[in-house]
Amino acid sequence: MDAASDSPNAESAASRLTPMMAQYFEIKAANPDCLLFYRMGDFYELFFDDAEVASRALGIVLTKRGKHEGEDIRMCGVPIERADDYLNRLIALGHRVAVCEQLEDPTEAKKRGAKSVVRREVVRLVTPGTITEERLLEPGRARLMVAVQKVRAREGGQVYGLAALDLSTGAFMLSEADEAGLAAEIARLEPSEIVASQAVYDEREFSRIIGAMRAPATALARDGGDGVAAERRVCEFYGVETLDGFGAFTRAEIAAAALALAYVKRTQFEARPALSAPTRRARGASLEIDPATRANLELTRTLSGAREGSLLATIDLTVTPAGVRLLAERLASPLTDPEAINRRLDSLDFLVEAAPMREALRRALAHTPDFLRALARLSLDRGGPRDLAAIRDGLGAAAVLAGILEAAQDLPPDLLAAYARLRADCGALERDLQSTLADDLPLIKRDGGFVRASASPALDEARALRDESRRVIAELQSSYAEQAGVRQLKIKHNNFLGYYIETPQAAGETLLKPPLNSTFIHRQTMAGAMRFTTNALVDLEARIASAADRALALELEAFDRLRHACLAEGERLRGFGASLAEIDVAAALAELAVKRNWTRPLVDASLSFRIESGRHPVVEAALKGAGEPFVANDCDLSGEAGEGGRIAIVTGPNMAGKSTYLRQNALIALIAQMGSHVPAARAHIGVVDRLFSRVGAADDLARGRSTFMVEMVETAAILNQASARSLVILDEIGRGTATFDGLSIAMACVEHLNAVNRSRALFATHFHELTGLAETLPRLVNLTMRVSEFKGTLAFLHEVVPGAADRSYGIQVAKLAGLPASVVKRARQALASLEASRAGTTFDSLPLFSYEPREPPPPDELRVALAALDPDAMSPREALEAIYKLKRLIEEKAR
Repeated sequence: MDAASDSPNAESAASRLTPMMAQYFEIKAANPDCLLFYRMGDFYELFFDDAEVASRALGIVLTKRGKHEGEDIRMCGVPIERADDYLNRLIALGHRVAVCEQLEDPTEAKKRGAKSVVRREVVRLVTPGTITEERLLEPGRARLMVAVQKVRAREGGQVYGLAALDLSTGAFMLSEADEAGLAAEIARLEPSEIVASQAVYDEREFSRIIGAMRAPATALARDGGDGVAAERRVCEFYGVETLDGFGAFTRAEIAAAALALAYVKRTQFEARPALSAPTRRARGASLEIDPATRANLELTRTLSGAREGSLLATIDLTVTPAGVRLLAERLASPLTDPEAINRRLDSLDFLVEAAPMREALRRALAHTPDFLRALARLSLDRGGPRDLAAIRDGLGAAAVLAGILEAAQDLPPDLLAAYARLRADCGALERDLQSTLADDLPLIKRDGGFVRASASPALDEARALRDESRRVIAELQSSYAEQAGVRQLKIKHNNFLGYYIETPQAAGETLLKPPLNSTFIHRQTMAGAMRFTTNALVDLEARIASAADRALALELEAFDRLRHACLAEGERLRGFGASLAEIDVAAALAELAVKRNWTRPLVDASLSFRIESGRHPVVEAALKGAGEPFVANDCDLSGEAGEGGRIAIVTGPNMAGKSTYLRQNALIALIAQMGSHVPAARAHIGVVDRLFSRVGAADDLARGRSTFMVEMVETAAILNQASARSLVILDEIGRGTATFDGLSIAMACVEHLNAVNRSRALFATHFHELTGLAETLPRLVNLTMRVSEFKGTLAFLHEVVPGAADRSYGIQVAKLAGLPASVVKRARQALASLEASRAGTTFDSLPLFSYEPREPPPPDELRVALAALDPDAMSPREALEAIYKLKRLIEEKAR
């Protein structure tokens, strides 16, 4: 949401308002789409429409001051020390904020004239995708700004480049997608903000995608460029002549990277973030999951948007924020290369067996700060002493982890690569940080006090002058008294002379003679006393007067020196951060496997899909918390190359566990391909290239789509894109329309999956007629959910067995849900009639209006007696008798 745009015109305002407000209008005119945080002393002030918007959004008081064009100037303000909190709330509501700072002291402005205004400029634009402040970030979630650019492919058609940039850590990743895969790629990245070229932004399909993502989006017209101009922008940012040293990138990826960097420059102005070299994710390198499937499977968020209850929350045993972010990234982007998957699994197996090492690694990691985000803040000059301390402690943790891994024998390849990065020498930087930084650190560098005592002699002297000037003066006085041989010598101070030396008249005469007169300079003769100064005392006075400023300046010099030293080691620090996150994830997944009895899957390039005793990780964890067991089930959808995989038709009543069964098998495949052990006794997974899920029902009212229309659109996407390597789970296709229409659509979908897509698939349905397809389609199998019925009571066993359900038990489930007994009874009668007549029965011939309502309740005597009364025709005595009669009825009813 942009700030309102009807603020007064800058040019007309400048001629009528004070110089300060004229300056405001000029700055606001340059940032019309942002709320302007205008620095005035210890507050950020907002004026006019910005003030209206902010006061409503933040719940702060809207005030008025002065007039403009006959109307009150509306304003509100937020204190500097609480600005981060207010920024967070505004950004969460979709606003963009321009932060305008004072760039000089007011005393400097006054030197230019009484009416001169303090120089102010916008130093940054705060947007949802460019936040770096620690208090505004979720520790375990990446804050990605995704730039989307479109170029014409050499083979014809259009291709989209995507650049995902996390300004809070410096991560920079490039990828590309075709039109069909664009939504899935954006969903994989889960952006906090989307930036697109104007041509892309204006596309109807792109508008639909960003609407579904509910992420703020910004159009950039002609920023970044294409072709040579785009490559030149990227090269200029990194200070290189060519991008060849970073890898081979496509034209679309380079164009997207240039667009992202253009947006960084637009929002960060002169601040240059320390970004890692761009890396690319090739098309097909990760399991493609469309947005609907991600939502249905609740990978990182539940359908309600909460993290609790998602797969990520269930399996997250990491101990560092960077580890959580990497785990979420792997969960969002499972691999499709069996070799890479198995390398990750080798690391897990090693740490499962090496329990003492795993525990030692997790203990060391638990105290590691999020130093990559600290490095990012330092690169933008928004960091503080605690960010330096985070890097110091991160270096210490890296050394400890390297020591633990060094003692191991036969490290698997991924852990060996992490260990090699941890061995990089940053000892000089760590020692410098250790020796310079104090133990107790302020949040803001301008507060001072963060440099350790004895780290800088000049700073120690300035602090002594600042904090112990009396002691310093006393020591100097003692030194001068001894040198002059005058016991009555005193160092005093007044506002006229400043510091001076005073002696009795007789002693002063001595100081006027050689050799003492070379040290003591006569200033004033008084009745009975003489006053002197020395060059050292004049210098001391100047130093005392500026000691506080000098002490702070020296500390800020030390901060800048350490900051630049950290940035100079940025590449190694990022290597340390990557290694720590990888070790954290590997150790966490190994811990998960041990604690929850997960096993290593066999992952290869076949079309196998065989799971023994599989469990749903989220449901199992919830049941375990309630003290209940989870019923494990097998699944075999294995196929042969050239033929395709199996399709299982799953029947059974509602509440029996069909949806859980479908989801758990999809999740087991996904978990296996992210390189983790799985919740099953055994699993053999041939890599899946795309995962499709059509589960659940929802309207899309904003776009005029009914539940059935949404279902058909998602099903069409599956049938148009799924391949023999895909895994498809479909639940209740066709239920949103008339019975015969729905059955026909469901049957045609199964036949298309079998003949055209040839995908491995699970198809849950209440259309029992579909089970007959197994007789004509050899790759179809029937599965059903076991239930037990005794005297009309239904028990769900949650077991999956071969075969088909003979009925849906819908009426029994309705009874369990609490439908009135008369409704259940009527439903049984209608069902019996339908089953007897079968297809020959039409709805017109059913006795639909022979509904038997429940028996009417007996009459209420109190109501009858009350209804019989006519107050207008009663005498006072009759009315009193009637009240007594009603009272007796109430008492009898109570008995």
